[in-house]
Amino acid sequence: MLSLKQTFRVAPRTLSAVNVVSNDMSKRTFFTKMAYKASKSVMPPISNTEQVALGCGTIGFDRDIFTGSPSLQDLVDTYQPKLSSEEQSFLDKECNELCAMINDYEVTTKKDFTKEQWDYMRTAGFFSMKIPKEWGGKGFSTACVSAVLVKLATHCTDANATVAVPNSLGPGELLVRYGTDKQKEYFLPRLADGTLIPCFGLTGPHSGSDATSLIGSSGVVEERDGVLGVRATFKKRYITLAPVAGVVGIGLDLKDPNNLLGGNGEEGFTVALLERGHEGLDMGPRHIPLNSAFMNGTVEGEDVWIPMESILGGQERAGFGWHMFVECLAEGRGVSLPAGSIGAARSVASVVGAYTRVRKQFKVPIAEFGGIQEALADAASDGLVCIAGGDLMNAIVDNHEAPMVISSIMKQNCTERGRRIVEKGMDIAAGSAICRGDNNYMAQAYMSLPIAITVEGANIMTRSFQVIGQGLTRCHPHMLELIYSLQSDEPDAVDKFGKQLKKVVGHGAENFALSIGRGIKSSFQVKTRSKDAYKHGDKLLSHHEDQLLRLSANFALTADLCFTLGGKLKFEELLMGRLADAMGAIFLGYSTLHYYHNNRGLEGLEAVTEHAMLRLEREAQQALEAAQQNFPGPLGGVASGVMGIACFPLGGFTKPYKLPSDELTKEVSNLFTKPSEINSMYTELIYTAPEGERHQISELLRALPLVCEADAIASAVRKEKREPTADEQATLSKAEAVRDALIQVDVYEHATEEEATPGYVRPAIVGTEEMFSTSDVKNFGSFAN
Repeated sequence: MLSLKQTFRVAPRTLSAVNVVSNDMSKRTFFTKMAYKASKSVMPPISNTEQVALGCGTIGFDRDIFTGSPSLQDLVDTYQPKLSSEEQSFLDKECNELCAMINDYEVTTKKDFTKEQWDYMRTAGFFSMKIPKEWGGKGFSTACVSAVLVKLATHCTDANATVAVPNSLGPGELLVRYGTDKQKEYFLPRLADGTLIPCFGLTGPHSGSDATSLIGSSGVVEERDGVLGVRATFKKRYITLAPVAGVVGIGLDLKDPNNLLGGNGEEGFTVALLERGHEGLDMGPRHIPLNSAFMNGTVEGEDVWIPMESILGGQERAGFGWHMFVECLAEGRGVSLPAGSIGAARSVASVVGAYTRVRKQFKVPIAEFGGIQEALADAASDGLVCIAGGDLMNAIVDNHEAPMVISSIMKQNCTERGRRIVEKGMDIAAGSAICRGDNNYMAQAYMSLPIAITVEGANIMTRSFQVIGQGLTRCHPHMLELIYSLQSDEPDAVDKFGKQLKKVVGHGAENFALSIGRGIKSSFQVKTRSKDAYKHGDKLLSHHEDQLLRLSANFALTADLCFTLGGKLKFEELLMGRLADAMGAIFLGYSTLHYYHNNRGLEGLEAVTEHAMLRLEREAQQALEAAQQNFPGPLGGVASGVMGIACFPLGGFTKPYKLPSDELTKEVSNLFTKPSEINSMYTELIYTAPEGERHQISELLRALPLVCEADAIASAVRKEKREPTADEQATLSKAEAVRDALIQVDVYEHATEEEATPGYVRPAIVGTEEMFSTSDVKNFGSFAN
């Protein structure tokens, strides 16, 4: 027990400490309240649609990127895509048979498939790959669906688009997840056997990328003859498969002014299932997207009566459409659309690569020209990025995840890279790529990719708004709780805000320190790294994971600095676009390393991976640097200064990422202009016709070993200053004949039906003949005579 003297010695200290703590708490409370008021004043209220969106889909590796310290090992341990023997058999048999039935040029010319082709797609199960077997479907994995779409894209982009919709944005999967028992029993068997082709009617004239606005598509709950239903008016456009669909899922903005739902269901985004022939439903008029043949058109109706049993999921699912749509969209945007780019990437790298060895200019294969090598290497490494991203995304979806942000990254990034890849291929193939016909395997992909870039959320909107707009609120480890505390009216809202603000500040401080430390370390790594270090797999993985960790910390810090903008961030689309570029490069960088880890030992994979990673790191660095130099807002100068210190602590020295060297570029190009294991990997999902059947892609791929052998013989003969042997001459002659055949382009006696009319003379020639008839020389062609 303390003496009186001891008590008096201790008491003043104790009281002083209590006062200090009290003062500190008072200061903290004061500053917290001030920060709370300031934040609340700049943070707009969350709309009902935004609140629903925040609860949709899943988060996973996208959240890890926002932490600043994602893990490659976690990806490797969690996601391992693999096809079953049944799926591989479908890919090898049914998918090849469908391709064999289709002539791509005929499809684009006639703007439709034949009945035989439609029937085969139905009966072979191309429209029911995602429907469970219990309902008569295939029950295939996402990885298998993606592989099928990739192979179709290498042969006929219209077949790819036609098969994609029922297996992504069609209502089949929604029925499996949300349909009533009666709806499942009726629709799923008919969708599985192809009796009904499905489509999804969402986009309207005034609601494109802002799909959930549903302007012009409304429904009012009414009661008719004792039956509850919906009186709906809608006007949809850009609806793929609408002209041939037997059932459509219609997105409506449902209103219940008389409260007839009675709490069983809600107002809001609702999906109705209508069959073709439903009274008042108009399906049929077509759009023609560029030169494509896939069915796309309008779905309209005015005052259409929809019984409540036709609401997808029944009355209790009224108002639940946004949740349904998000889950569908994750697969359409993240899997189906990137599959087209992956198909283009495989074709350009391998097939155009073969063409560069076949085609000669100045007596030299164009594969030896530096400009060609640069274009082909870029296409090949962009191709690996798309393949790797698709591989990982498929595994994520097959893991029962629906990541909205990663889906947006995949859609925007892969379709944009796909366009770049095809443009490179067009530039390389030149004249043979611009003359239409059976020999042209590039033109339709070139004309189709702008469609993929436009649909399901235009890329400009996806990049400049969706990726970071959704990512920052949904994937940041502390942002959502901070927003909820600002929206809350509860008595402890300020305390909750204070706790979350402390976490945000701590998160920013941690990534500030990590950015400096990792930035200096990674810069020294890049500067001192030997040029052939990538040839050692472990070193390649560890080096590039270090670079991605540095960039992830830079990105996470920049995301935290976006808090200084408050609700105005949504209007700073230039900033959000740059952050989307950085996040996309980081995610695809991890995807590429994940792919390399799973496929090590493949000859040439190190070089292409190195080429791809250098370009991705450069993209992320440039995006972050542009964000730092242009950070907006009243505190933009402060934010820019913080970014400059953390992301580039030693100035230019800590901006180390350069484009691949010319030596590496030539190495990558040579891997695709000669037989190699990685070249063979790219060709795995390219459709090849049976030998002897005329098919330009197949013949180019088969010609590559022959022309390479002929080039080696010609080189040896020149060096040794001798005549070729009889066997060598036979190889040279055969290669020359193959070359001559494969560089030919299609020619036509007439280009239109009018030109084919007997006696038709082109107007220009008629005019020339008339001019001759009035001149001194009366006979057209008299000079030669």
